[in-house]
Amino acid sequence: MSSPLSRRTVLGAAAGLAGAGLIPGRAAHASPPPDRDSVDAVASTLDADWIALRRDIHRHPEPAGQEERTAGVVARRLRAAGLAVTTGVGGHGVVGVLEGDRPGRMVAYRADMDAVPPDGQIGGAAGPAAHLCGHDIHTTVGVGVAEVLARLRRRLSGTVVFVFQPAEEALTGAAAMLDDGLFARTRPAEIHALHCGPWPVGQFMVMPGFGLPGLDRGTVTLTGPDAATRAQRLAADIGALGTVMPPTTPADLERIVSDVQVPDGPLARFVFMRPRASGAEVQISFRCWPEKRYVEIREEIRRLARSSGEATVDFPDDPFPAMVCSEREGHALRRHLRRTLGHDRVGTLHASIPFNGEDFALFLDRMPGTFTFLGVRPPGAPIESAYPHFVGFTPDERAIGHGVRAMSGWLASRTHA
Repeated sequence: MSSPLSRRTVLGAAAGLAGAGLIPGRAAHASPPPDRDSVDAVASTLDADWIALRRDIHRHPEPAGQEERTAGVVARRLRAAGLAVTTGVGGHGVVGVLEGDRPGRMVAYRADMDAVPPDGQIGGAAGPAAHLCGHDIHTTVGVGVAEVLARLRRRLSGTVVFVFQPAEEALTGAAAMLDDGLFARTRPAEIHALHCGPWPVGQFMVMPGFGLPGLDRGTVTLTGPDAATRAQRLAADIGALGTVMPPTTPADLERIVSDVQVPDGPLARFVFMRPRASGAEVQISFRCWPEKRYVEIREEIRRLARSSGEATVDFPDDPFPAMVCSEREGHALRRHLRRTLGHDRVGTLHASIPFNGEDFALFLDRMPGTFTFLGVRPPGAPIESAYPHFVGFTPDERAIGHGVRAMSGWLASRTHA
């Protein structure tokens, strides 16, 4: 593993990169930036190779903190494409820097690499760690975008920083990369990501101003007579604060997919509460939207604890933050995708899915950006086949090509802006 100094040196190697993300001093060329046709011409020669790459990663799932093989595969592909590559960032994180031949802005693209552990698998008998969240597709799309833009380097403006992140499932990888100096000297103007979602293959769902909820945890410890019995009652009372329940049927999943597309709909505000009584303690974890509701929900839990008798309540200093996409960049992405792909392939989410969080939130706390769902549902397939974390997750691999083409064009347009 590189030393912290050498990591930061390589990550800052794109020639005195300023915090504004502007990369000056390169020769301008008369040729236009990469467009849809030029991206598609390159991508068409690589589609089969990307599917093979995804299948290789899929056959070798590595849980959070153990992504050594996946990171090695990614690093080799990026180096072969001509990127400057740094490994061992925040664990097994990989960073590739692609400099275009034209002056422009610096933007970043993030892909996560780890597999879903047994306790994160839903809807059947859990097995060993497996790629049931689509991170194998995310990684492949990230590699594919890097390879396409590298081949179009002479028409590319600015710089693209590719961030391949470990340990997303554990919500620790983004923090580890940031602590390891990811953006200490190299500060992109914005950062973007895709995530597999239960929409038709090739559909894109943007979410300006929305995202995914954070996570809060706490413990109530009861003392005195009948503490264990009171803990059971308190857990039930705290559970009643919840407004949504986890999906258990295909109809539940279909309803979530529909509800998140409704402005001011049933998921515009929610509390997803999970209390568990164990002896005289109640362990609590919950998600809510909007994020500011954590304050009022904590206070309501304290009130319920006080009413239950002798009890102490302990919360960490702050909840894990919600991931909130930037409105300006989100609207710009929607316009770009509708212009290049067609209006019918681009939808908008107006609410957050209550049951999932994302440590991409920590990157969006540092800079504006977008997080977009890429539809992976095969035609005619049940929704569980495209809903992350379900044991029947079998995404349509054609989504890889759609994701690569869309993000290649989008990033090229953002460095050119």
